[in-house]
This record gives sequence, structure tokens and C-alpha cells, in this order.
Amino acid sequence: MAIQLTVNGRSTSVEVPADTPLLWVLRDVLNLYGTKYGCGIGQCGACTVHMGGKAIRSCMTPVSAAASAPIATIEGLSPRLAQPLQAAWVDVDVPQCGYCQVGQIMSAAALLSTHPKPTDQDIDEAMSGNLCRCGTYVRIRQAIHRAAAAHQKGVA
Repeated sequence: MAIQLTVNGRSTSVEVPADTPLLWVLRDVLNLYGTKYGCGIGQCGACTVHMGGKAIRSCMTPVSAAASAPIATIEGLSPRLAQPLQAAWVDVDVPQCGYCQVGQIMSAAALLSTHPKPTDQDIDEAMSGNLCRCGTYVRIRQAIHRAAAAHQKGVA
């Protein structure tokens, strides 16, 4: 069955069963390897992408559901959000093992697109579905505040 998708601003058609998880379509069919497989049950957040501007777990989303809204992966994240986040991540030394970072940045970007000046509570709520095995949660919060400030100033 052909399913029409819009991924990172590009329209494409994929021939996969409708119940195939979006994660596997992104990685195995479209060769977008930035999105990571973590747990496969939607609890760790490593597979986070944006669907219609909202952070979703691609391991739990059937590709048929993704045909209804544009998808953005880390490869297609707006530089307006990606650059301040990536710079803040480096400045605050967030990454340790790095495996969760794509999902963390995608969740943070979704947060900043709706809450440009997030509180600690906003950040904690938005990031609660993203697990970091290295425990860098305090630095993640600091980096999001730093990225929000840089984004407000127009600094990338």
C-alpha cells in the first residue's frame, strides 16, 4: 500500500504496511538515521519526532497516522530552533553517552515553539517523557533556558 508522507518539507510515497511504525519508515525506508530506536514502547523518548509541530514517539506511531500531518526529524528541524539548542547543549555539557540527545532536542524544540520563555515546571513537564540514562536532567533544563534566551535575542 502506498502511503503519502511529508517529511522535512518533502513529499514522498512509501510502500509499507499501514501499521509499520513511523520510526522504521524514517530509518529503513527514507534513510533518515538521526531518529533513534530506544525502547520500542514509547517510554524513553529517543525516537521523538514532530508531527504537525507536536513531539510524538515514532516507535509507537503507525505510518498511516503520519500521512495526516507533516513530519519533522532532527535532520529537518528548523535552524531557528536547532542552532540555539545545539549550542546550549554543548555550552552546558549536556551530552554524555549521547544516545538520548536527538529525542531530547526534538522535545525541547517542540516546547520552545509553544513556550518561548519556559519555566522550570514547563520544561520538566515537556521533557518528562525523555529518559537520560546518564542523568543530565539538571543540565538539560539549564540548556533549554539558555537556548530560550538565545532564541529571544535572535542569537544562534
